[in-house]
Amino acid sequence: MGYLKEKIMHGVFFITALISIAAVLLICFYLFSSGIPAISQVGIKELLLGEIWKPQNQLFGILPMILGSLYVTVGAILVGMPIGILTALFLAKFCSKRLHRWLKPAVELLAGIPSVVYGFFGLMVLVPLIRTLCGGTGSSLLAAALILGVMILPTLIGVCEAAIRAVPQSYYEGALALGASHERSVFTVILPAAKSGIFAAVILGVGRAVGETMAVVMVAGNQPRIPESILEGVRTLTANVVMEMGYATDLHRQVLIANGVILFLFILLLNIAFNLWQRRWK
Repeated sequence: MGYLKEKIMHGVFFITALISIAAVLLICFYLFSSGIPAISQVGIKELLLGEIWKPQNQLFGILPMILGSLYVTVGAILVGMPIGILTALFLAKFCSKRLHRWLKPAVELLAGIPSVVYGFFGLMVLVPLIRTLCGGTGSSLLAAALILGVMILPTLIGVCEAAIRAVPQSYYEGALALGASHERSVFTVILPAAKSGIFAAVILGVGRAVGETMAVVMVAGNQPRIPESILEGVRTLTANVVMEMGYATDLHRQVLIANGVILFLFILLLNIAFNLWQRRWK
């Protein structure tokens, strides 16, 4: 009877795995089958390197959106990575158990806040603050990077803390035995030993930042042009699709689907680059 149950559960797990794989393959098939004809019609050079996005004039250059996505993602990582790593170190090695019981759920609560709430906070608080302190309209690359830097913190903190706690205790004890202080042991022994998990956290954070839409739409300014400073508005690939898909038709709609193909490949190339960098660093 136990053997039969084991075989049944094995079959259930196998079927669920096949469903997940099939879902990914169907999404990829739809994206590429709908987007590649538009890329061929517009021209891959004109699509990827064109700087003008005017669908009413049949101009479909998405270079400003590609650079906008890249700039916003890099800005979010620069904002979120130091805060996330240091917070994870505090939770894992410096925080008392009583304080940890309060701080850990508070960090996890950040992941449950809807992105539209982040966007509303950025629109009502962050954008006016930037406008007052730095000038401009406030809806800018800087605002998008700051709000996304906060949004990726739960992912960064959770994965980094798990990676730090996974480092064998003997590493820390050995550093103490050699005369290192608690802080020096953590920053020079524990943190480097956890670099693989920290890289994984950064990759997950990049995926979250690249794919975020609503908060970016609300604070980034949504201007389809290449920004010359962090105080100018930008438009990302995801925002471009969301803002125009509702009324797009014919070639315009197909090009927006092609944006999804470019975004898919963009995330894939970023993950490959991070993995290669991680292996070379090892």
